[in-house]
Amino acid sequence: MAYDNIDNLDSLRRLVEELGRRISVLEDDLPTYIKSRDGAHPHIEHDSRGFHYVIVERGKELRRVTTQDVDELLYLIFQDITFGMACSYEVKHRIVGEDCRRQLFSYQLGLLEQLDFSWRRKREEQITNTLKDHPFDDLSMVRVDYCVHQRNTTKLTEEEIWERACEKFPLPKVKS
Repeated sequence: MAYDNIDNLDSLRRLVEELGRRISVLEDDLPTYIKSRDGAHPHIEHDSRGFHYVIVERGKELRRVTTQDVDELLYLIFQDITFGMACSYEVKHRIVGEDCRRQLFSYQLGLLEQLDFSWRRKREEQITNTLKDHPFDDLSMVRVDYCVHQRNTTKLTEEEIWERACEKFPLPKVKS
């Protein structure tokens, strides 16, 4: 998508609101402009260097990405928004015995696809890279429950409990 006409905060705000409506983003989940709301809620600034995607929490700047590429800025905005939406969806539709990221990632990719297919592909690549080092673990909660039960019913050490849990419910293999 070409965004040649997006060169100030007002035109950006209108575009962000329009895209947000496509996927039913709550107004409160959209970024603010110029001034931070704090609480890790993103805000957008603009100056001669470009647009700035800024996250401030407790008065401390945690993240600032500066870009002149409006597509990159929009991706940053909606990657964060759709992640929050996907987290809310997953909590309401949790499947016991399934790594929560399965639903979360799937839902987020579907939302991004509704906005721009290239954003979906970009997020898919990030997810694939994450899963190489941190693969899905559908047994994690089963392992936790087992450990809690063992703590309450045995005199084993934490290390022994964990070893037994991993023997009974193996950890996923990291792909190299």
